[in-house]
Amino acid sequence: MAYYFDQPSRTFGEYLLVPGFSSGDYIPANVDLRTPLVRFKKGEEPAITLNIPMVSAIMQAVSNDTMAIALAKEGGVSFIYGSQSIESEAAMVARVKNYKKGFIVSTSNLTPDDTLADVLTLKERTGHSTVAITEDGTANGKLLGIVGSKDYRVSRMDPATKVKEFMTPREKLITAPDTTSLKDANDIIWENKLNNLPLVDENDHLAYLVFRKDYDTHHENKLELLDEHKSYVVGAGINSRDYEERVPALVEAGADVLCIDSSEGYSEWQRRTLKWIKDRYGDTVKCGAGNVVDEEGFRFLADCGADFIKVGIGGGSICITRETKGIGRGQATALIDVCRARDKYYEETGIYVPVCSDGGIVHDYHVTLALAMGADFLMLGRYFSRFDESPTNKIRINGRYVKEYWGEGSNRARNWQRYDMGGDKKLSFEEGVDSYVPYAGSLKDGVYTTLAKVRSTMCNCGALSIPELREKAKLTVVSSTSIVEGGAHDVITKDTTSNV
Repeated sequence: MAYYFDQPSRTFGEYLLVPGFSSGDYIPANVDLRTPLVRFKKGEEPAITLNIPMVSAIMQAVSNDTMAIALAKEGGVSFIYGSQSIESEAAMVARVKNYKKGFIVSTSNLTPDDTLADVLTLKERTGHSTVAITEDGTANGKLLGIVGSKDYRVSRMDPATKVKEFMTPREKLITAPDTTSLKDANDIIWENKLNNLPLVDENDHLAYLVFRKDYDTHHENKLELLDEHKSYVVGAGINSRDYEERVPALVEAGADVLCIDSSEGYSEWQRRTLKWIKDRYGDTVKCGAGNVVDEEGFRFLADCGADFIKVGIGGGSICITRETKGIGRGQATALIDVCRARDKYYEETGIYVPVCSDGGIVHDYHVTLALAMGADFLMLGRYFSRFDESPTNKIRINGRYVKEYWGEGSNRARNWQRYDMGGDKKLSFEEGVDSYVPYAGSLKDGVYTTLAKVRSTMCNCGALSIPELREKAKLTVVSSTSIVEGGAHDVITKDTTSNV
């Protein structure tokens, strides 16, 4: 007869935190959100520690090199998606590791024969007001000019006007060699009252742009996550098929940590993948695994040598695994069960294997709930897909901006490796959907707001660190009526009537 769990499978939305005593020292500014990313032995420090408990999902619509740089600046890690060629993924990793802080590779580029309409379309898509004009319209083409917001007036110009007629031409630009230091570049900007400074190579090809507005930003990223060489920390996704070719390429490119991207991790395929990595690289290459939803799955992957273990099946906003296959578990219940297993494993072996909660986050307070339930950090897809830095298009639908977001199990992604069960190399049916998410602006602003809420709630619970939150948190299951009571009710909110 099948085994039946005694308790129902619950989600984050069914829980609330009960406040605890907080002294005068328990203020958000004193909260420390550092948390281990990879396994470590008792009495030792982990090889990689996150400064914030957030990593971005291994998804085409979420994690590329742009996202990785932006998130590392805030103290987290991106896992660049593996559902692309080995060469392409390795190149993304290399770009993150080689990124020169403050030196921006231009992502808004046109040719002199493009038009004002092209400038406006590009600005709407990228949000950038500075457009580099190069001979071939690429980021590293020969620099011919710059277009800024002061170079044109939409109300007084024909959209068909060629860029070469209103751009600031090369001969009027102040530039510097691509060997210029960031300090010297900023000095040139301030001395000449510039908004930006193009850096060019010996052939006058554009290499980087340094922006005046970024000067303060470089001093604000106090939590940025750096390796021992002062480069940004970056992760990369792998699968259980081509790991013998993919892993060496990613390691060579400089990936700090890997993760097997799979909908279900309690499998022989993940055991083989982890064994190959550990046999070849020992402890020098860190690799997470998953996903699992119970103690057995955790114990299996921990014994296989996983450096962290992801929890969650079917809880993602674009995941339909539960709907199509009938497997999974409520994210809160799964997380609580696996975190108990982690603590038990630590007591028995002296080895701490961090747990990553993957999926089920709808509201910001769910992040705090997940940490209180035992998660060391969270992997987020929909959350990060909404920001400027995600690789998808920003488009306008019915008067509002949205961004595209699709699952790795969707027909669009065609990531059959994620659902590997040892059979043919094909995607038999979809386990993810193609969708839109509301556009949410910059990652920096979004993460700041979310973590401000997390820090505030932790203080309400009398905790200044994630381990202390886990120790002191008091959680209560709420009824369906309590959930309704928790939001605005029995009133007519002003934003509802504003358009009447």
